[in-house]
Amino acid sequence: MIKRLIDLFISIVALILLSPLFLIVSIILKFSGEGEVFYLQERLGFQNKKFNIIKFATMLKNSPNIGTGSLTLRRDPRVLPFGKFLRKSKINELPQIFNVLIGNMSIVGPRPQMQVDFDKFPIDIRNDIYKSQPGITGIGSIIFRDEEKWISNHDGDKHIFYKEKIAPYKSQVEVWYFHNKSTFVDFKLMILTAWVIIFPSSNIVEKVFRSLPKIPGYLKT
Repeated sequence: MIKRLIDLFISIVALILLSPLFLIVSIILKFSGEGEVFYLQERLGFQNKKFNIIKFATMLKNSPNIGTGSLTLRRDPRVLPFGKFLRKSKINELPQIFNVLIGNMSIVGPRPQMQVDFDKFPIDIRNDIYKSQPGITGIGSIIFRDEEKWISNHDGDKHIFYKEKIAPYKSQVEVWYFHNKSTFVDFKLMILTAWVIIFPSSNIVEKVFRSLPKIPGYLKT
């Protein structure tokens, strides 16, 4: 109940403060690219129930059926020009505030996955990840902020690399959150989110959460 009240308070305040930015971005998107402002995509949420996540449109409409599908690469040709800025600045994620107001997301929690990517997680821990409400940000969002870079730098099959290298560790850190979640941890994760946006090369998360599963060496290059 406390977490829900905090979510509502933060999302209402954020929506009021960010409304001018929402208006500007919406106008630019409406008159550029394919004319789409918002992008809805089915994701897995609390207790593995499906819902539609809301983002600003940054890619071609048919992107899931083009190229690498659910995986996005650096300099991905499916990303529209203005979309590159929105993705880099994380502004494209802000409409998820509406998901928080609706109640199918929280400010902090495990990142909601598409079914195709969730199925790449180890079977034994799939049931644990979404015992927590998925969030706009969280430990997974912070650590995997450079996921596009890691996938792009891999020379082999991108989907196999995701399944065998990225998904196992991603699922470990999300389960770590489930076992360590608290209001204080959520507060620190919100602060860290702002920190890594300003200082994207920072490894401060490992210093703040020393019990976090160690980041594999192949994800640090």
